Amino acid sequence: MATTHYHAMSVEPQVGRPLVFAFHGTGGDEHQFFSLAQQLMPGGGVVSPRGDVSEMGASRFFRRTGEGVYDMDDLAARTSKMIAYVEAHKAQHPDAPVFGFGYSNGANILASVLMVRPDLFDKAALLHPLITWDPGRVPGLAGKRVLVTAGEHDPITPWHKTTSLISWFEDQNARVTVETHDGGHELRQTEIQALAQFLND
Repeated sequence: MATTHYHAMSVEPQVGRPLVFAFHGTGGDEHQFFSLAQQLMPGGGVVSPRGDVSEMGASRFFRRTGEGVYDMDDLAARTSKMIAYVEAHKAQHPDAPVFGFGYSNGANILASVLMVRPDLFDKAALLHPLITWDPGRVPGLAGKRVLVTAGEHDPITPWHKTTSLISWFEDQNARVTVETHDGGHELRQTEIQALAQFLND
């Protein structure tokens, strides 16, 4: 079954509560955001998968050949696999809204899924994403709620890439919320607060 594609921590949603997917960053695992997701969405279901690609022992959701240089064939294959995974969990909870958030590499796989299948998530939060490719037009993102957070001096995610991504979502007529800070790639409390408000609005 597609629900077993990844090693994951999970908890079932209570009746009427959302199902939240949490995607870790490079070197993280299923524990990185599991408790946070539970705190942010009391009573909600959580699915926190571990990336199945190893980069010198660090777990990731797709391969790269260097910092910011992605293996696009692998990304396409891993995106298809993640789509099947999310679909399978959605099928088990057909009445639950489905939210997703991811940090760094986790934000990138979530963004890739969203660009191919915008119908899978009701809300998506991308924390320090780095999208290096041109996804083209995605009409299905119209009206979709998206949060993008970033550091203005992030050495891993250049600021111009962040602003380009925000503009791209706006061009798709997505409902975009932005939270930034004056630091780097670290995840700050202001971003967590923005994420909490975004998920619970």
